[in-house]
Amino acid sequence: MTKRELYEKANSLPMLPGVYIIRDKNDEIIYIGKAKRLKVRVSQYFREGKEHLPKVRKMVENAYSFDVIVTNSEFEALTLECSQIKMHNPKYNILLKDDKGYSFIKISREEYPRITAELQAYDDARYLGPYMSSFAVREMVATTQEIFKLPTCTRVFPRDFGKERPCLNYHIKKCMGLCTGKISKRDYNEIINNAVHFIKQDTDKIIDILKESMENAAENLDFEKAALIRDQINAIQKLQAGQNVVNDNLQSHDFIAVAGSGKNCCVAVLRFRKGRLTDKKEHVFFGEDSANDVRDEFLVQFYSSEQPPKHVMLDEMPMDADIVEYIQKKSKNKVTVQKCTRGDNMKIIKMAYTNAVERLARDTGRLDKGQRYTDELANLLGVNRLDIIESYDISNWGDGTSVAGMVVFENGKPKRSGYRTFKMKTVAGTDDYASMRETLSRRISEYEKGSPGQFGIKPDAIFLDGGKGQLSAVMRIVRGTSFRDVPIFGMVKDSKHRTRAMVGPEGEIAIAMHKSVFKFVTEIQDEVHRFSIEFQRKTAKSKSYAVTLTKVPGIGPKKAEALMKHFKTVSAVKEAEMSKLADIPGISYKDARSIYFYFREDETDESNQRNSARQESGNS
Repeated sequence: MTKRELYEKANSLPMLPGVYIIRDKNDEIIYIGKAKRLKVRVSQYFREGKEHLPKVRKMVENAYSFDVIVTNSEFEALTLECSQIKMHNPKYNILLKDDKGYSFIKISREEYPRITAELQAYDDARYLGPYMSSFAVREMVATTQEIFKLPTCTRVFPRDFGKERPCLNYHIKKCMGLCTGKISKRDYNEIINNAVHFIKQDTDKIIDILKESMENAAENLDFEKAALIRDQINAIQKLQAGQNVVNDNLQSHDFIAVAGSGKNCCVAVLRFRKGRLTDKKEHVFFGEDSANDVRDEFLVQFYSSEQPPKHVMLDEMPMDADIVEYIQKKSKNKVTVQKCTRGDNMKIIKMAYTNAVERLARDTGRLDKGQRYTDELANLLGVNRLDIIESYDISNWGDGTSVAGMVVFENGKPKRSGYRTFKMKTVAGTDDYASMRETLSRRISEYEKGSPGQFGIKPDAIFLDGGKGQLSAVMRIVRGTSFRDVPIFGMVKDSKHRTRAMVGPEGEIAIAMHKSVFKFVTEIQDEVHRFSIEFQRKTAKSKSYAVTLTKVPGIGPKKAEALMKHFKTVSAVKEAEMSKLADIPGISYKDARSIYFYFREDETDESNQRNSARQESGNS
């Protein structure tokens, strides 16, 4: 079927909830979706002139036919959609892939055993496990090695005792220094046994065991051993305090956050069970522009195959309220689904978000900090990209005049060649809103008439140093221009003059929880403020100097400004030859003569006054 035929068929569908199944020319199912009103949703795919995201556009290009299943309710449609996706694995749906197998903790069978994380049990060593989460295994092994100061090098013991100097880990007290040969085989194996106890039992029991061992060592005057055990106890106690991975309040919690880069998204899940972080899952989706859509689809698919915990903690609530009901009905127990807004839960959501950002950076190759900042900010603001940002600030000193500064950030870094300044031409007095309107009007006009350089480039977004007032003032003049599709946001400050939020047409967007975004936006706001203030000071300084020149007959403000622009200082103008003055554009020979003799006459008058004073003194 042609796209037009598909559109006509879609227009004949009922305005009822249901599931639609799209197939390609080979009759393969390529997409399954749900709709509250089938006619409206399906017809949107095939309407002429309708703009789609890249993945959807590709799916529509391959669509040849579709079927629908009408349901009794929206929730029923959601449940049916999920089961159909699991059954058919359509090409253009979000599909969760988890290639993790079982993981093990290995205690090798050597004279001096090592503890390592392994993906499989392949020899006759002692193994703890299997565990479902390789992340949890790696974290536990790393923590155990750090607490008990176990060697992590490739040296073989006892063969390599004393052959080389101890490595850096020994000197920074991260390794007990087994390579020195000063720790007996018996003592080392006791440490390994304590480490295994730590892995298998709770921390209270292992601390009791270690305290008893420390006291025995002290009684036997083995103070080095007692000091080593003391350090192990301190390390365990330090682990218990000031961290987010062990929390008795988190008995059955999943923390889920989504990070998006404009074209790709990553969902990170931190799973807490019985007070511990037991697993981390990350799912990267390429070609997905909307973090909100990804979140909704992910939650349905993830909890269709995973038992929901008692608490599902999110960075944002799903757009579709039926998803919350779906998750709750997947468990026999009561399930709470909520957005994290404060306290320890908020810290963990931040940790999940950071993991998602870092994984996305690794998988997409965008490791540059500036690019990562723009990716995060684009996702937070709901825009496709922020490769080029222009920011504006108005500056005035209450003297009835205003100037504006424009700075440019490209790929997250200042582009100083693109910086521009504006002197107000139409605004009377110190009206910041009117000044911002004039500035943006002139900027857009430069673009529309094809000016070269930065003025010939349309930015991905515009940031204004100000709140709703500046934003409203600008939005009115942008409508109907070539910048009507450029997202515009205000940068709102708190009482300490720090950026606390971004404000858009839909309201404020908090950025404080996103540390890197907060830092990046603050950098933009500080830079545009610095640049506009610096230009204001230069203008004021030039203006004050120009006042002196306007005392010259025939020299007005424009000619004075031209002179100052060329000579920089009034002193240089005074000392200039008449021919040099006449070379300045806008300065006639008559003007040059007036300037030259005006300052020479002043000097002659002063000289005559001095001579007269001397004569009078001599006569007296």
